[in-house]
Amino acid sequence: MVRATASKAFEPARATFTEAGEVVILTGRTLISAVRAPYPYGNEFIGQFLFALQLCWFPMLISTVAFGFGAPGLQAANFLSLFGALDRLGGFFVLASIREFAPFVTAVVVAGVAGTAITADLGARKIREELDALQVLGVDPIKNLVVPRFLALMLITALLDIYAVLFGISGGIGAEILYNQPLGGFFATLFANASTTELAASVIKTALFGSIIAVVCCYKGMTATGGAAGVGRAVNEAVVAALLGVFFFNYVFTQTMLATNPDLQTIK
Repeated sequence: MVRATASKAFEPARATFTEAGEVVILTGRTLISAVRAPYPYGNEFIGQFLFALQLCWFPMLISTVAFGFGAPGLQAANFLSLFGALDRLGGFFVLASIREFAPFVTAVVVAGVAGTAITADLGARKIREELDALQVLGVDPIKNLVVPRFLALMLITALLDIYAVLFGISGGIGAEILYNQPLGGFFATLFANASTTELAASVIKTALFGSIIAVVCCYKGMTATGGAAGVGRAVNEAVVAALLGVFFFNYVFTQTMLATNPDLQTIK
């Protein structure tokens, strides 16, 4: 009885670690399929890229402007105004927008919009046994379905990160204008603290966010069971798991970047 109770108590943890291992295996198979000839997924890659771009560009616009204007914009400006240092807001935006907010908003929007669509699409194909039919016909689902979505989300998140940085900074400009401050100090401290390393790290980190989202969403879709209700559960689980993976990876990546580039910790 004790053994059965303990086994039941640890079942969720065991299932979580099992899924994590299967996602890692799928990641390895995806990377191998992406670099190994042949490359039949060109049209699918372009279609998925345009599909994700069409879905994500407007939510990204609204979210980045709102985040930039609200959290690091108004809140930081209100704090800095107590010390008469509103010209330092530009330097703060390098930390807030380029390093954290832009990648996070991009990951959340891509996971919530494009990631859910990918999970629902592959989940519906799994329920209709289309994936099994492809394997019977000798078509590799990973090379033809997972790889193009993996590459498309990596590219779209990297590009949307630059998009998010630009519109996030525009939110800071709006906060400066609201406080009737000249923009010279904002841009002076922004460019004094911004660096190629910071921007490159932001883009690379966000591209890797896209790879995490793609693999998790593809895995959840391709393992969906239980009919339409199972696809719905897979979509919910995919978003949660993808964002947890993004948060964990962000911590590791940011700490590694700051440890290898200690000059980025100094605000000029």
